[in-house]
Amino acid sequence: MERIRNNAHCSLPDDEEQSTYRFIIVAAKRARQLQGGQRPFLPTTSKKATVIAVEEARRGVVKYHIPGTEVEAPVEEEAV
Repeated sequence: MERIRNNAHCSLPDDEEQSTYRFIIVAAKRARQLQGGQRPFLPTTSKKATVIAVEEARRGVVKYHIPGTEVEAPVEEEAV
């Protein structure tokens, strides 16, 4: 079960897979996308890109990729 850590401005997820640093980076990049003209993934009454981005990141609707975590398929060696 995911615990929520309350902050003065928002609630941050508190689990092993998503650090606070990663959460903030994902939300910041999503806010840039929203400021650039992309539409929100969630219905919202807020006009601020940062508020929308934090809510989307908190709910897990923003997909992100962590470099270096790809699972490589085993390479088959050719018989000589």
